[in-house]
Amino acid sequence: QVQLVESGGGLVQPGGSLRLSCAASGSIFSIYHMGWYRQAPGKQRELAALITSGGTTNYADSVKGRFTISRDNAKNTVYLQMNSLQPEDTAVYYCNTVLPPPSAWGQGTQVTVSS
Repeated sequence: QVQLVESGGGLVQPGGSLRLSCAASGSIFSIYHMGWYRQAPGKQRELAALITSGGTTNYADSVKGRFTISRDNAKNTVYLQMNSLQPEDTAVYYCNTVLPPPSAWGQGTQVTVSS
């Protein structure tokens, strides 16, 4: 089971940018498909972006063209570059596996977009 620690969240104005990081434990991190999930207040958790073990990416329509997911297998780290942030992006952001299915969740990192 992989353990995950998210960081990089904060308060940003609309149109601003943030870069999230997720440090993962485990020697077989590189074979996992990884994702950034988010949960807005009063809403279900959703998968915002994923990256396969081979580096293929996919995005939810709501973030496509604004967010970029990447990974550094040498550092066991997944990143999420978020540009042109909007108030509707306000949420707690979590990273986790996509394949295998996510199991234990970390505490996430809060992103608040507000003027």
